[in-house]
Amino acid sequence: MVLSNFLAGAFDSVRRGALDIARRALPQRCELCAAASGSALVCAACANELPRLGPACPVCALPTRDGQLCGRCLTQPPAFAATMAAYSYAFPVDRLMQALKYHGRLALAEWCALAILSERERHGAPSPPHCLIALPLSSERQRERGYNQALEIARVVAARSALPLLRDGARRTRATPPQAALPWSERAKNVRDAFACDARLTGLTIAVIDDVMTTGASLNEFAATLKRAGAKRVENWIVARTLPPGQS
Repeated sequence: MVLSNFLAGAFDSVRRGALDIARRALPQRCELCAAASGSALVCAACANELPRLGPACPVCALPTRDGQLCGRCLTQPPAFAATMAAYSYAFPVDRLMQALKYHGRLALAEWCALAILSERERHGAPSPPHCLIALPLSSERQRERGYNQALEIARVVAARSALPLLRDGARRTRATPPQAALPWSERAKNVRDAFACDARLTGLTIAVIDDVMTTGASLNEFAATLKRAGAKRVENWIVARTLPPGQS
C-alpha cells in the first residue's frame, strides 16, 4: 500500500508539472467571466468577489458570533474535530463546483486545492495531519461519473503540500441516493454505515478532502468510520460550505 501510494503520488507530480507548463504556454480565460486570466483559472477580479465565510464554528464551519463553538457542536459533538472551508457555497462558487462535479471540468480540481491550501495558510495552519484521505465515492457513482472529484482535489493538495495521500483502505460500501436530492433531516440516515476502512490509522490525525459540505452527514459518518479504524483526530478540508436557509 505504501509503495502504491508513493508511485501514484510521483505520477501525480509529473502530470501536474506537465499541466503547469501547458497552462503557462497557453493563456487562460477566466472560468467565470471569460476575461484573460494569465495562467489562473479564475481571474483576480472574480477571485476577489467570491463569497467567503465570516466568523464560523471551528468544528462545523457554520456562522457563529466571533467564531465561537456553535450550540449543536457543543451539545452533540460530531465525530470530526474541525472543519476548514474556503468559501460559502453560493454564486458563483456553486457554478465552479458543479462544473467540476458534474461536467468533467477536472482542471478546476487544482483551483479547489489551491483554495483549500490558501485558506489553511490564512488561518495560520496548526500542526499538519499525518495524511490526507478523499471522501470516497461509491463504485457505481464513480463508474457513472468517471472520477471522484474529491480525489482529484486531494491529489493536488497532496502534491502541493507534500502530505501523503491514502488512496487505498477507505471506501464507500454502498451507493446511496444523492444527498442533494434529500431533505436535510434525512441525510444522516441515508449515509449510515455507508463507509468502511481497512487501513490501520492508530493514533493518526487525518484530513478528509471534499468539495462541498452541506449538512455534514457524510463527513460525520466517514469520520466515525476512520476513528473506528484508530484515527485519533479527523479534520475536514472543504472547498465550500453550504449555509442553512436564512444564513446564506
